[in-house]
Amino acid sequence: MQNLLILFTLAIFSSISTIWANEKPNIIYINVDDLGWADVGYQGSKYYETPHIDHLSRQGMVFSNAYAAAANCAPSRASALTGQATPRHGVYTVGESDRGESHNRKLIPIENTLYINNSILTLGHAMQKAGYITATIGKWHVSENPLKNGFDINIAGSNEGGPYKGGYHSPYKYPNLVNEKPGEYLTDRLTDEAIKFITDYKENAFFLYLPYFTVHGPIEAKPEKVAYFKNKKANESQNNPNYAAMISSLDDNIGRLMKTLDTLKLSDKTIVIFTSDNGGVYKFSKQTPLRAGKGSYYEGGIREPLIIRWTGKIQAGKSDTPVSHLDFYPTILEITQNKLEGKKLDGVSLVPLFNERKIADRALYWHFPIYLQGGNKDTQDPIFRTRPGSAIRHGDWKLIQYFENNDIELYNLKYDISEKNNLVASYPSKSEQLLDKLAAWRLSMKAPIPKEPNPDFGRQKPVKPGRIKNK
Repeated sequence: MQNLLILFTLAIFSSISTIWANEKPNIIYINVDDLGWADVGYQGSKYYETPHIDHLSRQGMVFSNAYAAAANCAPSRASALTGQATPRHGVYTVGESDRGESHNRKLIPIENTLYINNSILTLGHAMQKAGYITATIGKWHVSENPLKNGFDINIAGSNEGGPYKGGYHSPYKYPNLVNEKPGEYLTDRLTDEAIKFITDYKENAFFLYLPYFTVHGPIEAKPEKVAYFKNKKANESQNNPNYAAMISSLDDNIGRLMKTLDTLKLSDKTIVIFTSDNGGVYKFSKQTPLRAGKGSYYEGGIREPLIIRWTGKIQAGKSDTPVSHLDFYPTILEITQNKLEGKKLDGVSLVPLFNERKIADRALYWHFPIYLQGGNKDTQDPIFRTRPGSAIRHGDWKLIQYFENNDIELYNLKYDISEKNNLVASYPSKSEQLLDKLAAWRLSMKAPIPKEPNPDFGRQKPVKPGRIKNK
């Protein structure tokens, strides 16, 4: 019986390899900026409207436990594009690592690396090696010039972390994006450029990285859509008509993009990956039932929407297996039969999940030896979204370790997706087990841990001249 099972498994692997060996599928990797796990209709939103994204979710495989490799944009994108966890490339945050008031920081954080090194092989390099034409259209952010990081075409991408060169309505000043008409909406224009790229290279194998600027602030939407959502019933978590309008415009453009693939008869030849770089921004859209949002290592900051569609090759459905954006790189390498000698990858291929099989048991890890200001009532404290620490998820269990006071938080996500009940005291052996795994992973990664005390910590905040009042 066991031999028959082995033969059956080998036959499945063989047939899959044969099918994919004869294919050179196009790949479109859509990376929306700041779109939260709860910000789409297929995840249960009643206020936001995403009919095209919802339709895509019914056509592809939905991953309910998909995670970004970091809780904010630069490290998340750096990890997805390099296939490597943050300690390998050193991009831990956006800008400096000592964000927030110095007197509130107990430790000197680890110095941040602003951009990935040009010597690191990105997904773009891998696709070039496999004979693909590569393009990035939208927010780049992980270096100064994506043309030095494996991309043949760059439209709108630079080291900017948001739509800061004119916002969402033209005239704007983004690289290789000439203004065509006043008031043109940036999300529409980026899709125009994506459609042109797909049309121009429909006879080639192409890799399109499409990192929309939306729904990153500033929150700017089309007035007619804002008016619609102002008249729609909202709720405590989702009630911003401008943000809802931005999501609606995003959805319209996902629909346009998928229609283009259908029209050009490319849908069954194209893998579509739809996801976000980190959790939703708490003040715009709470990720209920998830805790906190962007910048936090609670679920609201790192759990993402993720759909992967390859018509006729990936069975539509749902996977509850915890996966990471780090898995995109090895997955794409396997599908394209591409091998990079000596390339260290920290994720695994998701190909088995596409065919209702399993991947090997593993843990997911995060390391954030930095400070990120802007806390709220759902973060560890109201001052910082993130204090230096690390996190691990293994099975249903998740543990967060903070370095300042060695605070430990343990949650069972199966029964407590909102991370309300810290179970450290109730499950000491589980805490110890996860701490050991986390420490071993940090050691293998040579992950730096901040230990140097901050001499400013606890000092009274200086009072600015003219602010002293009589008592």
